[in-house]
Amino acid sequence: MTIGSKIAWDDTVLPFQLDRSDIRGRVARLDGVLDQVLAQHDYPPAIEELVSEMAVLTALIGQTIKLRWKLSLQVRGDGPARLIATDYYGPTDEGEPARVRAYASYDKEADLSGAPFDLIGRGYFAILIDQGKGMQPYQGITPIAGGSLAACAETYFAQSEQLPTRFAISHGRSQSPGEPERWRAGGVMLQTMPKASPLMAQAEATGDEGLLQPEDMLEGDEGENWARANILLDTVDDLELIGPYVQPTDLLVRLFHEEAPRVYDAQPVKFGCTCSADRVRQSLSIYSAKDIRTMTTDEGIVTADCQFCGAHYEFDPKTLGFEAEKPVDDGADGDASDDGQS
Repeated sequence: MTIGSKIAWDDTVLPFQLDRSDIRGRVARLDGVLDQVLAQHDYPPAIEELVSEMAVLTALIGQTIKLRWKLSLQVRGDGPARLIATDYYGPTDEGEPARVRAYASYDKEADLSGAPFDLIGRGYFAILIDQGKGMQPYQGITPIAGGSLAACAETYFAQSEQLPTRFAISHGRSQSPGEPERWRAGGVMLQTMPKASPLMAQAEATGDEGLLQPEDMLEGDEGENWARANILLDTVDDLELIGPYVQPTDLLVRLFHEEAPRVYDAQPVKFGCTCSADRVRQSLSIYSAKDIRTMTTDEGIVTADCQFCGAHYEFDPKTLGFEAEKPVDDGADGDASDDGQS
């Protein structure tokens, strides 16, 4: 894959390693993906910011999962921003793009003028990895902590994985000459190489609510390497993170040239949803005919809308539930439209 302007402009995650520090990382850039995610909904600015940050986190974390696996991130809170959910689908084949989608649920009557992260309130941050049929999904949960979604993810990796991790993320609307205004976002992720260290088991937590922090798990040369890499990352600015004029390879040289950065093959990403009439039908298969009747409209159909992509589905109620009376007619039942949103 050619590394150059393509990475700077396109939706891409670039993995790298700092050989001197024994630290791995990723640089993510989302432009078209983020624009498509947000175009599906008319979110207020504060919710758009939360979705943007979550989408970048998902791309950065998801790049490590294997082909055909699924990574899901969720933040649930008791504030006006009730839910932010994202999915990352690993490529179906080598060389194919990964897919990202995102959705938020919020109280439309609430005052959303405060700091976006404060709108979440108290709750939890969760990561779920689905390895496919026949495999038990993995799920890890940590409390909402810190002052950003990135800080929540850092706490998750420290607490649940015992992996010191750092994120630097930026997002916002930008406009290039001759082009319409669009959303862009980018970020850098740093993470120590996994090690079986006795320090992990006896680390003393110094974070909020007794939660582990990255520095709690490192000492000696490891601690010095981690501190040095984080000091260098602190010098990055927003325009360097989101691009598009600073290529990720150039950014790595600017930040970490003394740490001997080494890049690997980049992973393209795109907006993608897996909803379908069959999936909706399957989700309704647990309901009785009586339950299905309560979902039926005055027009005699059952409708469903995908929260992620806006696709609209319509079904004959007699084909739904575990008491379905008639077989599915694929040509006339379960049709989908996107209501002009995609």
